[in-house]
Amino acid sequence: MQLNRDTAIAIVSLLICGALLVSTFQMPEPMFNQMPATLWPRMIIVPLALLSLVLLAKAQMAGSDESTPIRSFSDWFSYYKNPIICFALFFLFLVSMPVLGMLIGGLLYVFITLNVLGGWSPQMLLRHGLVAVFFVVGMWTIFTQLLGVFLPEGILLRVY
Repeated sequence: MQLNRDTAIAIVSLLICGALLVSTFQMPEPMFNQMPATLWPRMIIVPLALLSLVLLAKAQMAGSDESTPIRSFSDWFSYYKNPIICFALFFLFLVSMPVLGMLIGGLLYVFITLNVLGGWSPQMLLRHGLVAVFFVVGMWTIFTQLLGVFLPEGILLRVY
């Protein structure tokens, strides 16, 4: 077994998935024919574990890690610029949620993140806007209207 960065990440991810999956067996059983509380966590953990196994297999077949060493902070920042920006935007989304709520904040977060990663041309603005509206409003509708989940609504838009 070759130990490179992808192998280490896959192993850590598999360990975390295993611990989370074991912890779902400690949840109480549902009463009166209800949906078990373990259903949603397991629906996320199992595919994540399978993807971690695929990453482990690909890392073992790929061979050694031939990445170039990062010499300075500016090199490091330019290499990791997109993930840093995405985490910063997600942090702003979380901070603004009490005011904007899940629907408006989610629309802005997805739209801005898609534009930061994909470009700001007029054609892309329209495409990213449509994607943001379709997926965020769709997921919001599924959770609030079909599943009855109360999502944060914020000060600007009172739904309930």
